Amino acid sequence: MNKKQLISELKFKAIRSSGSGGQHVNKVASKIELHFDLENSHTLNEEEKELLVKALSNRLTKNNILLLQCGESRSQHKNKELIIDRFIDLIIQGLKKKKKRQPTKTPKSVLIKRKESKKKQSTKKSQRKKPDLE
Repeated sequence: MNKKQLISELKFKAIRSSGSGGQHVNKVASKIELHFDLENSHTLNEEEKELLVKALSNRLTKNNILLLQCGESRSQHKNKELIIDRFIDLIIQGLKKKKKRQPTKTPKSVLIKRKESKKKQSTKKSQRKKPDLE
């Protein structure tokens, strides 16, 4: 995966941002919206695309387009840098393969301790019963 090629496939759109800035906010489009078409990416191979579709399923549109927004800064350039960094982090995290969990055997001491506590609880309960008069 080449980061420069990935970044070249991104589409950016500047939109008006909400938040602090007074009247300036109403005039300047400083919020950046990033669009990445996962299906039509030439940088990623099919296996990587499948991994990303699974990992980013809640962030993708029906057409498998990733949308990210950033309006943290008043500067459009700063927002663009932030959104690119976030995008790269998302892709890297999405491509990581999770290790399969190795099931371990329960230690004997734990099993013995559990049986003892069950026996103790059983005797406690049995002592609460009313005695048989017969």
